[in-house]
Amino acid sequence: MAEKNSSFSQSDGSAGGQGATRTDLYREWLDMAVLTPIRVAWDDWRTQVGSIIIAFYLLMGSVGVVLVDPPNQGQGPRLTPAFQDWSVPLGTNDIGESILSATVHATPPMLQMIAAGAVFSTALATVIGTVSGYKGGLTDRVLTTLTDIAMTIPGLPLIILLAALFEPTNPAVIGILITINAWAGLARSIRSQVLSLRDHSYVEASRIMGAPTRRILVDDIIPNIMPYVLINFVNSARNVIFGSVGLYYLGLLGGTHENWGIMLDGAYNGGAIYSLQVVHWLFVPMIAIIGISFGFVLFAQGTEKLFNPRIRARHAETVEDDTAPHQQ
Repeated sequence: MAEKNSSFSQSDGSAGGQGATRTDLYREWLDMAVLTPIRVAWDDWRTQVGSIIIAFYLLMGSVGVVLVDPPNQGQGPRLTPAFQDWSVPLGTNDIGESILSATVHATPPMLQMIAAGAVFSTALATVIGTVSGYKGGLTDRVLTTLTDIAMTIPGLPLIILLAALFEPTNPAVIGILITINAWAGLARSIRSQVLSLRDHSYVEASRIMGAPTRRILVDDIIPNIMPYVLINFVNSARNVIFGSVGLYYLGLLGGTHENWGIMLDGAYNGGAIYSLQVVHWLFVPMIAIIGISFGFVLFAQGTEKLFNPRIRARHAETVEDDTAPHQQ
């Protein structure tokens, strides 16, 4: 990391001191901040497959809801098996509602829950854990006490209580509700990592040079914990998926929008686990749940390399070539 920081500073100094044009600087920034991460990530097959899966769900939640009619009663004959009537290609449920329509129109609320819940829990845990581990002293004691209190509160009973009190219907609010105290364990783990990182030589060098705390955290501390944060972001996303599906399945969450958990509940009550003729009613939402979770896991595993400075340096194609003529 120290070598990386020094190479950046030397590159910036030589580019600025030797009369680099604004276009050269923009090109260097574009390569380091955008193109190199894309090349590093795309070099792994897991990133490619995970990106394709996630893109499929994003398209289903944006374009799909425009192309596919909303689910309505009587869209086809009751309990039509999959792939037998192409007006309802994935079959229908017990009221003649298209399984495809229900699955597609349940995707946008699910994506909103995932984004809100995963971003909330991961961002809060990263901020609290990083500041607590680096600052120490009174700040550390206060934040650690807050984290310990959050960890002692049982998650599921708290979610059920808050859901009963507030009866949320907004998908983003539901996502945050599901992860209301899920950040605490991650914050604890991040604090432990930061405690070991803050005594490294490159962090000490930044402090000696008078770098502000914010700069040290952003440049020296957070990049080293980002692979761990990214994995936990994916875990939070999966927890939101499974948590929301489970709570909808149990009838603990309301709302007017479709949800894969509601579809599973209807399939179970409709006898889908006992009859092969209607098993499609159960399998389609299950495949949707497994598919998006699998996509997130592959994407996280493949993008771990993004935060390895050695790998990023190997994939940087223009920085050295662009700065060399100016140094001459």
